[in-house]
Amino acid sequence: MERLKRVLFGKALNPTEPEVFHRLSLIAFLAWIGLGTDGISSSAYGPAEAFIALGGHHYLAIILAVMTAITVFIISASYMQIIELFPSGGGGYLVASKLLSPSIGMVSGCALLVDYVLTIVVSVASGADAIFSFLPAYWLPYKLLTAFAVLLILIMLNLRGIKESVIPIVPIFLLFILTHVTAILYAIFTHVSSLPSVVHETVTDFKISTSQLGLAGVGMLLLHAYSLGGGTYTGIEAVSNGLPILREPKVETGKRTMMYMAVSLAFMASGLIFGYLLYQVEPVAGKTLNAILFEKIAQGWPGGSGFVMGSLLLEALILVVAAQTGFLDGPRVLANMAIDGWMPTRFGLLSDRLVTQNGILLMGIASMLLLWISKGSVSFLVVLYSINVFMTFSLSQLGMVFHWWQVRRGDSRWLRKLTVNGVGLCLTGFILLTVVVVKFHEGGWVTLVVTASLVVLAFLIKRHYGQTRRLLSRLDGLLPQNYAGAGEIQADPEITDIVQSGVKSTRDTAIILVNGFNGLGLHTVFNVQRVFRGHFENYIFLQVGLVDVGQFKGAHEIEKLDENIQKDLTRYIHLMRTEGYLAGSVHSLGTDVADEVEAQVLKLRERFPNSVLFAGQLVFPKETIFTRILHNYTAFAIQRRLYQKGIPVQILPIRV
Repeated sequence: MERLKRVLFGKALNPTEPEVFHRLSLIAFLAWIGLGTDGISSSAYGPAEAFIALGGHHYLAIILAVMTAITVFIISASYMQIIELFPSGGGGYLVASKLLSPSIGMVSGCALLVDYVLTIVVSVASGADAIFSFLPAYWLPYKLLTAFAVLLILIMLNLRGIKESVIPIVPIFLLFILTHVTAILYAIFTHVSSLPSVVHETVTDFKISTSQLGLAGVGMLLLHAYSLGGGTYTGIEAVSNGLPILREPKVETGKRTMMYMAVSLAFMASGLIFGYLLYQVEPVAGKTLNAILFEKIAQGWPGGSGFVMGSLLLEALILVVAAQTGFLDGPRVLANMAIDGWMPTRFGLLSDRLVTQNGILLMGIASMLLLWISKGSVSFLVVLYSINVFMTFSLSQLGMVFHWWQVRRGDSRWLRKLTVNGVGLCLTGFILLTVVVVKFHEGGWVTLVVTASLVVLAFLIKRHYGQTRRLLSRLDGLLPQNYAGAGEIQADPEITDIVQSGVKSTRDTAIILVNGFNGLGLHTVFNVQRVFRGHFENYIFLQVGLVDVGQFKGAHEIEKLDENIQKDLTRYIHLMRTEGYLAGSVHSLGTDVADEVEAQVLKLRERFPNSVLFAGQLVFPKETIFTRILHNYTAFAIQRRLYQKGIPVQILPIRV
């Protein structure tokens, strides 16, 4: 099984190596591909939805194209300011949590989680639809099975690691950009001579539309089409949320990535809308507007049918690849919420490939479940899509507006920055309101109900962790107040020499697993002394520094974690020496506590054959579903492993 795991997911990585951050991070170009597929892929459906909504008033498409490009740049500019303000990562959850309130941030985070699941499912289902549109009809029964297979492949790629999941999509992404840019430029350059007449027809159409609908009616028509194309902007936030995986300097890399995304998305979306107008594209049953446009463009080309087929196949593949954004950013949002206590803490843990394995699996399982429930129906999924992302957009912009107003006396550029985020707030707020109203009775209420349910669950989890902290605080009454200055005390030379050399000691030794100098660890120590009176002569304290999403942000964070662990262990040593015992310590850093404890205990048993491992386990006043699910019971996992190797492990109950 271990060999199979290495083949499928790659060998384990060491989080304590400083070079690992550089090796796993993404440069701007790869980040544009890995994080930009969601936005770029929306050109397959966003511009088309907006153009169709214009009805017979096609020449208003020029205005719509300009509005679309401007919106992309405004939202991107506002998120560049978020990148500057939150250099360690500023997705909707963190921005709303810090600038508005933790509870509002939690709502934003829950909305993002639902949206990322929908991103994955909509992208995979749309890609499957596009691919099977080229295949014989008798293959259709296998479409849903194919979609499930694609999801499994994406899950496996992401479990291998971030860069490994991005590299395979580079040629697909670049070919997609190349074919679509070629088509758009060809459409424009072949109509250069007719552009004045297009402008004239636009003015004429605007006048006719105004006489028929009134100025307010034309405005509402444009705004309605503009809002229905809101799916075009759904991937813009991915860069600010994905800053932790970018190459240093993260802010500059993030801003460069955002610029790549803004330019490519604005050109693609507005260019396609303009192309629909130039070729007078009309909807045809069974075909997308892009398919019709490419057929008109390539008509008469040598190998034109091959170009159309290739372009649409790449479009299908890029839609599937767009699901990658959900797998990159969804687990990261989940991990940040777990660190803050809104979600189970296990979602903040890293695997040995230094990815949030539990989050990736949860996003994958939720996506498969939704794909099965919807039977891969894109028409149903699109109704659920884009509501939540604009909820997050609006909350992020609102938080930034509040921030610039609060710092107006200390930042000379506050008015310009507030204006950018203020305009972004108006745009995203309007789109959110319109999308909710338009989609609510069509099934959009389902998204709101699911998001609200997730919010309630987050509140319950937060309350449980709060109650647990209050119960644990009772144990902190054991903390001795006079050991604060024990930082210079060293371990006993005799024990240190035995640990570091091959010499064995036959003395009875207690190896005590601790997690910081706190009431929980002291309770375990005192229980050992109470139950085994005078039996143990040596005390060795073992602590594992868990490298989770909170620490895996750079080499300095790992060094800080190591320093804090050494300080805590020194205080334990000082405590035991004042009571007349020999004491030492061992520690390590890793992503799995059980793995690290097993490795360290095996080494210690070679030096101290007469040793016993002691670990404390919390016992709650009342066993509930929350105590079973939200706590990992690591002590029992360690006990099972070491029992198989014949090593005695004693778990001491600690009632709280």
